Amino acid sequence: MSNTAIYQHVDVCTVDSITQTRDSLITELYQKHNSWLMGWLCRKLGCSFDAADLMHDTFSRVLQKDDLTDIKEPRAYLTTIAHGLMVNHVRRRDIEAAYLEEISHLSQAEAPSPETINIMIETLTQIDEMLDGLPGRVRSAFLWFQLEGLSHAQIAERLSVSVSSVRQYIAKALLHCINMSS
Repeated sequence: MSNTAIYQHVDVCTVDSITQTRDSLITELYQKHNSWLMGWLCRKLGCSFDAADLMHDTFSRVLQKDDLTDIKEPRAYLTTIAHGLMVNHVRRRDIEAAYLEEISHLSQAEAPSPETINIMIETLTQIDEMLDGLPGRVRSAFLWFQLEGLSHAQIAERLSVSVSSVRQYIAKALLHCINMSS
């Protein structure tokens, strides 16, 4: 066997060993904590179907992680992932409910198709994520300016601030959106 063949054999054995270790860690993590995580999610969400979906998504995230050997507190690790997914789930559910409420008064002829509803909810969710983290006044000023077409003076009056502050809020929101999209 040539040196190259030996090195390739060693590399294959190393990769196989790492893969087996990784698979064992994931299996152990799932077997020891899936029931606990499902119960935790059920208590938080009050719905076993949503809990099952989020548990699946949580372990999918774990599968995407390269190194599982650094997980010292498995339940805390799983809870952190599941909590983030749950927050996003609840936000999306709230956005969906608000949108459906908003279009509920439309006649059947005016009502958007299910595909359009899905696209709108996805778009609104993306906008919500993009604006997440902005201070309340900045977010409100930006939304009133972009969605309601209010002037800077009208927004300033609503917020009881100067027009200059409104300009700064909107500029800050735009910069935030640009940074989030890049």
